[in-house]
Amino acid sequence: MSGGLEGVVAAETILSHTDSAAGMVWVRGHDLPDLVANHGFEGTVALLWEGFAGSGLTRAGMTAAFGAARVAAFAGLAAWLPLARGRSLFEGVRLGLAALPDTAGAAELVGALTTIVPALLRGEQGAIAPDPALSTAADLLRMWHGVESPPAMIAALDTYFTVMAESGLSGSAFAGRVVASTQASLAASVLGAWCAFTGALHGGAPGPTLDMLDDARAAKDLDAWLEERLRSGQRLMGFGHRVFRGNDPRAEAMRLAMTRMGPMAGRLAFASHVEARVAAVIERVKPGRTLPPNVEIMAALLLDAVGFPRAAFTPVFAVGRCAGWIAHALEQQKNGRMIRPTSRYVGG
Repeated sequence: MSGGLEGVVAAETILSHTDSAAGMVWVRGHDLPDLVANHGFEGTVALLWEGFAGSGLTRAGMTAAFGAARVAAFAGLAAWLPLARGRSLFEGVRLGLAALPDTAGAAELVGALTTIVPALLRGEQGAIAPDPALSTAADLLRMWHGVESPPAMIAALDTYFTVMAESGLSGSAFAGRVVASTQASLAASVLGAWCAFTGALHGGAPGPTLDMLDDARAAKDLDAWLEERLRSGQRLMGFGHRVFRGNDPRAEAMRLAMTRMGPMAGRLAFASHVEARVAAVIERVKPGRTLPPNVEIMAALLLDAVGFPRAAFTPVFAVGRCAGWIAHALEQQKNGRMIRPTSRYVGG
């Protein structure tokens, strides 16, 4: 038995491949730099869903489908949004997803989640109707802020969605596959994936990274503060990764996108200073070891820079990752059998 199914191959997939030694992620044969430069979020979704949610899928086609889905989802807000008052943001998203019919298709689910999140965030201010002509990133920002965002900000969020759309058999993707393997609906699979995603060990990681940066900024002696944490075995949120031993390509793509934002990039300069000091301190404390920045710190910095509160990081993350959940569910429905592992009785 392998605890947590560590190292167990539970599915065969054509969706993505992570090469930790090369420091690269491929999605349907395209590396991350190519996805960011030439495909964007909607184009990446078209690649992920090709052959599963249709054939000949294109970036323009996905943009139009998502836009229409946002309009439809906005029209249905009154059926469930009042029930979310007084509840947490996570519960609100769960209500919004649960209100979707079992017949909801792939594009409808992404469009719905893109509409659900800003509607919940705005609360008493009132939800803003979507603009179906815009991209997912552009319209999500507009529905949240109430005005069109600068192009560099839109491009940064699009980069975030692009590189985070698919990440292999994570806990949420596996949960979605388990639900899909029973021949349950796609809507049920996405809801199951979201429920797994809300756990602190999964989709909730970026938020605490900003808390760590706040603590670092407040430290009178940054090197001494870092050394104390490293010697005591405390985790530095946003540094180190179980898969990537060097630089995480997703983090690098987000860093470049924030660099293009200029002064709007917010904490990026301070985070770079912290990175340099972490590298220096760990060389002194644990010679030969490295602790590179990971995707969590860049994701947190980016979402903060484009104006989302920390409480919204996980739901916004889910807007992009939903595309990967759907791809896994569709692949499981098409090629897989019902997932039913066995257990070993250890009781008395």
